[in-house]
Amino acid sequence: MADELDWQLCRSFLAVLNEGSLSGAARTLGLTQPTIGRHIEALEQELATPLFVRSPHGLTPTQAALEMRPHAEAMRVAAASLRRAVSGAEGVEGEARGTVRLTASEVIGAEVLPPILARLRERHPRILLELVLSNRTEDLLRRESDIAIRMIRPVQSALLSRKVGVTHLGLHAHRDYLARRGTPGTMDALGGHAVIGFDKESPSIQTLRAMGFRMTREEFAFRTDSDLAQLALIRAGAGVGVCQLGIARREKALVHVLAEDFSYALDLWVVMHEDLRTSQRMRLVYDHLAAELKAYATTSSR
Repeated sequence: MADELDWQLCRSFLAVLNEGSLSGAARTLGLTQPTIGRHIEALEQELATPLFVRSPHGLTPTQAALEMRPHAEAMRVAAASLRRAVSGAEGVEGEARGTVRLTASEVIGAEVLPPILARLRERHPRILLELVLSNRTEDLLRRESDIAIRMIRPVQSALLSRKVGVTHLGLHAHRDYLARRGTPGTMDALGGHAVIGFDKESPSIQTLRAMGFRMTREEFAFRTDSDLAQLALIRAGAGVGVCQLGIARREKALVHVLAEDFSYALDLWVVMHEDLRTSQRMRLVYDHLAAELKAYATTSSR
């Protein structure tokens, strides 16, 4: 076996693993199916082990393939990080350029960041942005992203972190819904309303319960673990749900209910790996996000 594996072979391997077929991998990578097939055969020969078994449902990974996945993913992340680093190496003197990959929660990424990033691009048009929406905590140490917006304090010492403020969450409903169903006067009165809630248990739900939110999954009229879906349901007048104050205050149709009985605070952190602090474009994006999110946090305070 060669000491080093060809990244192109591993890239095709990951695509087949994720798509479950040669054709799906070919579409994903923009290659032909025969090319993907040759890559898999070459990788199997190099490793001297089969990686996939053909089945009526496509290609089934062997145990060896499954054990390879995290290492191949690490290669993918490293290759993407290398491309981003090189993308800014040939900038015009004094001008920031290159790619920056950001990750943020669904709501922050879809509802808060778009105008912030638009203003950033106006100021620095040669900086290219990649935005990942995920409620999963991206691993900055493995360079899955360059900069992250997090709602909890990072604990890794290798990260450069800045707390930019606190965003408060409260119960909200569309005024049309309240006109039809009335406004709940107490937390207990929520039992008579269409409440928009979670589908699966999570640590944050346990925190809400400790604050007095006693409703169970079975009592919710709408159940979803997508924060964006919950927000869309509130906007549609489907019921009462949790929303950030900074977002609700932009929309006159959304009414804050039970403000004195229910309030949940989340810290806002901007985080990046400390090794990136010397990159001009990283610092520009980091500082821009910190300043803009600090301003947003003031609109989301109680």
